[in-house]
Parts: sequence; structure tokens; C-alpha cells
Amino acid sequence: MRKTTLLTTAGLLLGGVARTLAQTTDPNFGNENTPFVRNIRPDRPGQTITTNMLNPGQFQLDAGISQPDPFNPGSLSNRALTTGLLRVGFFNNIELRASQSYLAPVKTLTTGESGGAVVPSGLTPLTLGAKFLASTNPNARSQVVVLAEMTLRNGDKSYQTTAYEPAGRLLISQQIGERFGLEVNLGFRQRGFKAADTKLGTYLGTLALNGPLGNSFGFFAETYATWQQQAKLAPGVTSGLYWRPWSGLRLDVTAGRTFSGVISGPTFGGGLSIRLPK
Repeated sequence: MRKTTLLTTAGLLLGGVARTLAQTTDPNFGNENTPFVRNIRPDRPGQTITTNMLNPGQFQLDAGISQPDPFNPGSLSNRALTTGLLRVGFFNNIELRASQSYLAPVKTLTTGESGGAVVPSGLTPLTLGAKFLASTNPNARSQVVVLAEMTLRNGDKSYQTTAYEPAGRLLISQQIGERFGLEVNLGFRQRGFKAADTKLGTYLGTLALNGPLGNSFGFFAETYATWQQQAKLAPGVTSGLYWRPWSGLRLDVTAGRTFSGVISGPTFGGGLSIRLPK
């Protein structure tokens, strides 16, 4: 009897110790309280979209002005593009999103008696999308998210060649420590749904690193490339600084360069992101 009692007591103690060790060695245990997860992570200012998912009932607005990029449906010329993105947290680890950009009108070059050339301006076609969490834990240090988007046939009448544009991305992130993050995007966008349209589709690959430079300041650095089946690789880089006065608000400024392609040259941008409730 005494031996049974001792064995039972020892088993309970060993079980408690094993359970405690399992909790302390689990890299995801308590990770929801780290700054990387708790602080706002916008889907800007570069080409990289984060794996960050809003909680149900949360709203986030990402807005800013930047140079267009080949993967954006409104990027028709090397002009400043003002973009607003509304994100809404939904149930079952889903995030709904809607984005639209604005191109300021420019003076057109005259072409004789036929008048001026039409230069698209005004509101670009609206893009609707959703993020779906592919990981099992929304607060894990390693995350995989799938993004699906559809650009509609609306916008200003100057966009005369509008078409439905399906797009998708695979988003991957790895948290480093409590505040640094490495993110990767692999994406594809095309105009129309025909098999032949895939030959004119645009591919995208990005690699980004972001982290703190203090309690409220941080940095963002990114390298990316877009390409098509019948076009050369168009690489680029983006870097910037951000200021976060509180966990649900962030302001940023960026600079970069696209090394080839139709819109090659330096790029500049800035914007803000706000999340409610924080």
C-alpha cells in the first residue's frame, strides 16, 4: 500500500513537471503578448502584404501615397498613387478587405486636330479580397496565410480597358525574437479568366524584414521582383522608417527604386495605418 502511494505521488509529480516543461518549451506559448503580434502591422508601405490577421470585429485602415508598381491594377504610369485599404476582421480566421486608389489628372499632349491623348486618372477599379489563415495557431511564430483578390470593372471612365483581374498570394512570415519579423510573398495577377490570359499575367516575389529601432520607432526593408512569361525580370528595393505612438497607430515614410520595367526609377511614399479597437 505504501509502495503504491509513493508510486502514485511520484507519477503525479513527474506529470506536473513534464506539463510545465512542455508549456515553457513551446515557442508559441504566450506569443500573443509579444510586440510583434500585439502591435499594428499594416499591408504597406512596400509590395509585401503581411500575414497579420485582424481579430473578429476589428477594423484597420491603411492609407498612403506612393509611386505605382507593376503588380497594382492602377499602375498605368509613373505617377503618384493614393491608395486606401480597409480591412475587417471576420470569424473563423478570415479577414475581409477592400482597396481603391486615386490617380490625379495630368495635362495631356495634343495630337493635332484630334485633340488630346486620353490619360487615365481618377478612381481606379475597386479590388475586393480576403485573407485565410492556413496555420493552425493565429499567434504562432511561423505563419502561412492565403490571400485571394478580385479587381472589378469599375472606376473612372478614363480607364477604358478595365477587366476582371483575379489575383492570389501565398504569405509566409517568421517571427525573430519578440519584435522582428521576416516575411515572404509569392503572388500572381492576370486580366481575365481565359487560359491565354495567364501568359500576360504578372508574377511577384518579395522578401521583407521589419523590426524596432526603439520603443516607438522601427524600420522596414524589402527586396522584390515582378516578371511575366514574355518580359524581363523587374527587381526593386524599398526601405523606410515608421513611428508608432501607440500599438494601434503607425505612420511611415519610405524610399526605394525599381531597376527596370515601364515604371523604373526612384520611388517615394508615406502614409498611416490605424486599427480599432486596438
